[in-house]
Amino acid sequence: MQLPLTIELEQEEDGRWIAEVTDLPGLLVYGQTREEALAKVRVLTLRVIADRLDHGEPIP
Repeated sequence: MQLPLTIELEQEEDGRWIAEVTDLPGLLVYGQTREEALAKVRVLTLRVIADRLDHGEPIP
């Protein structure tokens, strides 16, 4: 299964990176590098989707 989810990346003034999945409200992570933020948001996205599937909730 492949889901077309949108990930937005932005660098904060302090140098940290924020990654957010706009299709899953509240799914937001920080990383020291762009790559770290992207990896973290991918892992969290999979956990959120798995949890929704386990509970019969819809996924975007």
